[in-house]
Formats: sequence, C-alpha cells, structure tokens
Amino acid sequence: MFPRALRYLLAVAEHKSFTRAADALCISQPTLSQQIKHLEEALGIQLLDRSSRVVQLTDAGQVYLAHARRALEELDAGQRAITEVADLTRGSLRLGMTPVTEYLTTALLDAFGARFPGIHIQASEMSQDLIESAVGENTMDVGVVAFTHAGPTEAWSSRIECQTLFMEPLSLVVGASHPLAGRLASLSPSVFEQEPMALLNRQFALRRHFELYALEQAITPRVLVESNSLGMILQAVGQGRLVTVLPSLIAATQPRLASLPVAPELPHYTIALVSAKGSYRSPACQAFVQMAAAWNFSGGERPVTAGTALSKERHGPTAAVLPGGQSGIREGKRS
Repeated sequence: MFPRALRYLLAVAEHKSFTRAADALCISQPTLSQQIKHLEEALGIQLLDRSSRVVQLTDAGQVYLAHARRALEELDAGQRAITEVADLTRGSLRLGMTPVTEYLTTALLDAFGARFPGIHIQASEMSQDLIESAVGENTMDVGVVAFTHAGPTEAWSSRIECQTLFMEPLSLVVGASHPLAGRLASLSPSVFEQEPMALLNRQFALRRHFELYALEQAITPRVLVESNSLGMILQAVGQGRLVTVLPSLIAATQPRLASLPVAPELPHYTIALVSAKGSYRSPACQAFVQMAAAWNFSGGERPVTAGTALSKERHGPTAAVLPGGQSGIREGKRS
C-alpha cells in the first residue's frame, strides 16, 4: 500500500485535483481520497490543502513530496534490478575508458554485446581522473584504465577498487615500412635519440613515465610531434617515418604497426578495471567484469591478480606540436 499511496500523492500534486488524478490513475475518486487520508494519518500531518477547488500541497506536503520522489526512484531501481537478475535479457552497463584502453576493449565490448544483446551499453571515453570520480560517485559502473606505478588520486583512493587484467612493458612502436620493422634483437635506449618520435603529450601518464625512463637512461628523446590524440599518433607512426612508445597490444591491433623490444625495458603498463568499493554491481556489470577477467587480450588467457595503482590523465581538444615549433589544433573527442 505504501508505494501506491506515494504515487497517488504525486498524481494529486501534479493534477491539483482529486478527480483528474483519479482519472489519470484509472481508479475511483473515493479510493484515491481514502489512500491519501490513510497516508496523512500514518504520518500524523496534513499533506494536502483541500479548502479550495484547486488542491494544493501544504508546506509539510511539499517537503514530504521531495522525499517521496526519491523513495519511488529507489523502488523503481530495485524493480529494475530484480528484472535484470532473472536472465540478463534486460539491463544496462555504464562503462568508462581512457583513450589507450579504448583500442584494447573494442573487441571485448563487441563480444559482450553479442552474448547479451539485451544489455544497453553506454561507453564513454574520458580521462582517468574523471573515471575515478564517476565510479566513486556511482554514476558509472566500471572503468577500464591503463596505468603504470602511480597511486590513486587522494580524493578517491578510499572509495575505488582496482582489479588488474594484465601487465606488460611498453614497447617501441614503428610503422610496417620503417627500417627497424621486423628487427628481433633488443634496441638500446639511444634509439629514442636517433629516431624522430611522435608521442602523447604530458597530459598522459604514459608520456610522463617515459620521460622518467629517459631521465634514468640519460637520453634526450627526439620528439618531433606530440598530441593528445592517440588516433593521430597511430596514423603518424603508420606513415613509416616516426616512432612512438605504446603498449605492444595496441600495435598488435594495427596492421601497419609493429612493436620492438628495448633494453633496459621500458616501464610496465597495467590494464585494469576500477569500480566503487562495496557498491552494488548490477548483473550486467558482474557479467562484464567476469568476461573481462577471462578475456583473451593477447592470444592467451591471463590470470587475474589484485591491483591498486592508478594514474591520472587529462586531455582536452586534439592538439599537435609540429616540427619547427608550429602548432595545429583540431577538434577531437574529449578523453
């Protein structure tokens, strides 16, 4: 009776009339009046002013109605969750990805959609700090992130948890027509001084960790192009003249690119899932997490281990710094 009475109260408040509200609800006016009266008696206060032809909420009614709306939203959410539990024929998944992980999860999302065609997937490309905020506030179910060895942002470290999917070192990536393509022996760090490079800019944790590596190896990379668009970097390197540094699995998804080993190794990169600690996971979210944990990212199953590290990546409109100091800016996806 209680949620029904709340819906009746909302209808009367909206139509400002018992008659019109009863018509909209397809019930008799006496039934509607009785339900509202029982609600007022249970609360011990008058919610509606019936003294004129136009029914109005009392001050108490206005306060109570705001809470009633939120209560009904929670009840509706509970009903949807029950439906989803049945067989995953309905539901939704809110997923966040960084620009780097978008290239690694496209096939996974396609397979997930094929297995659960009734699940609506809302996938958003955004910076890692925004993903942290979204999962911490439960406005996003799960995020797929890539990080090296940095800690979670202080604001969300106690509210998000991380599940590592796999880890691998970064690699030198070249175009298929580059003179170094196909080389099997490890290259020395001096290659980054000799070959012109296209790199993600310093808004990316990947770039910052590469620069720490360069500092440790006492080299000065020959950076000719930098951008906050991963797609632009891949296209530029695919032309065959420039080289870059990326997870080797991204190179594996691009037919015109190849990854090469460097010794000493470049920093390791981790692909992981982030979600809110202790929060409710919808059946769709649980199914995605399970599928991601067993997903064949690199041609072989990888074990799932615990992870806790996160990094921050902030990106804006696509911007490139070209040789000679000229800059070009074009509109791109915000990530």
